[in-house]
Amino acid sequence: MVLVMIRTAIIFAVLLIVMRLMGKRQIGEMQPFELVITLLIAELACIPMADTSIPLLYGIVSVLAIFVLHEIVTLLDLKAKPFKAVLSGKPSVVINKNGIDDYQLKRNNLDVSDLIESLRSAGYFSLDCIDYALYESNGTFSALPKEGYEQMQTSLPLVILDNGKFNAKNIDLTGLDEAFFREILRNQGIRDTKRVLVLTADGEGKIYLQEKGRKFTTFRVRYPQDKTW
Repeated sequence: MVLVMIRTAIIFAVLLIVMRLMGKRQIGEMQPFELVITLLIAELACIPMADTSIPLLYGIVSVLAIFVLHEIVTLLDLKAKPFKAVLSGKPSVVINKNGIDDYQLKRNNLDVSDLIESLRSAGYFSLDCIDYALYESNGTFSALPKEGYEQMQTSLPLVILDNGKFNAKNIDLTGLDEAFFREILRNQGIRDTKRVLVLTADGEGKIYLQEKGRKFTTFRVRYPQDKTW
């Protein structure tokens, strides 16, 4: 038991030194290759701590080898721009002046619901109040709102159509029915819901509609019996 505690303390000290040497970004927002290295270090450190039959030096040497590889890759990341793009990826602009870029979402294995969730986490609830939004190469989300965006989101928008599919739960929350929203689409010249990337509706009758491959549009409708939410 005492031996295990001593080995654990030694590995802990080595890991602490190595992680500090890797720099502040390593313990903050990591690039993909840094996450891989961190997971490898954690796995390599656990083996000699748990199994006393393995020489402690093996674990220490493995951790130091990973550290050396990290420094080499970081140097390439800083000095070789083409290599940096391959290694860490590039920011993806998922919202621009035309609306949502479905291609960029798919490239990052995301859908409209993921994007809207990221927007809400950043404090933005209406898709039309954003000029640009992007996912950085390390996965963090950034958005540039329109001027006076606060006045553009006075009611909570609900996703009614997402990639051609109706959201039955959200339709129930509006107190309306699917036929009402199909009528809105017909009035906009859309008869096939599969053409719709996203349709949202807020409690004041503002509709955000974007067809796949086209620029978004916003307009207002009047709900039956003056419904609001």
